[in-house]
Parts: sequence; C-alpha cells; structure tokens
Amino acid sequence: MCPNGKTFHFKSRKHVRENKYGRTEEIYECESCEGCLYKSECCPKASGNRTVYMNQELTSIHQEVISNLESIHGALLRVNRSIQAEGTFGILKWNKSYKRLFRRGEKDVILELTLISCGFNLYRYHNKMQRKKTAA
Repeated sequence: MCPNGKTFHFKSRKHVRENKYGRTEEIYECESCEGCLYKSECCPKASGNRTVYMNQELTSIHQEVISNLESIHGALLRVNRSIQAEGTFGILKWNKSYKRLFRRGEKDVILELTLISCGFNLYRYHNKMQRKKTAA
C-alpha cells in the first residue's frame, strides 16, 4: 500500500544483472499516482507511477534473521557479546587511537591490517620482555 492508500500490482519478474547467485526481483507498480498528494515525498524523481522492487528470497532470509535474533538463544548470545571485551581491537581503537583504515582497495587494506598486526605483536613482545626484566 502506498501512503495514499492505493495498492501495488505485480508487473513483472526481472533477473538482476551481474549477480553471481542468479537473483530475481519482482516488480510491483502502483495503480495510479496522478493527482496524489504524496507524490513529491513518495517518488520525487519518478515521472510515472511508483514502482517497488521486491526480492522474496532476501525477504525470507531477513525474516529468519529477525526470528533468530528474537529467540531466547539469540537474546543470550547478544547479552554475552555485550559483556565480552573487544580485546585487541579495543586496545588498538582506544589506547592507540587508531580509528580508521587509510588505504583503499582489498590488497591495500590487507597490507595495512597486516602492518598494524605486526606492530601490535611487537608492542606486546616488547612489554613481555620488559616485564621479564623487572621480575628478574
């Protein structure tokens, strides 16, 4: 239903291009948007009737995710996650003030994360050696 109370009718089924999973979308079109008071809010760029693209597979997956999150087991997992500390990422973000990646592209991001990981491991190694010296 659109904000004006008109229904959408099935128009066609379309295969999504450049999708390796073979996804299809169903296209629904509004009855008539002529003289609609909400046209500027509903579809400001459209010249014709409003069209909506629906993917039934994706909608069913979203429903499954919502039901999993709202289950008792999902609630317990969410509570447990909120209690756990972030560990290494928390130290990097808070103590080392590292907020974002500065490189773009998959290879450059992997390189930057590798360098950060090496630096963090050296930092931990150095602290361990310092603790051994003070204990001895």
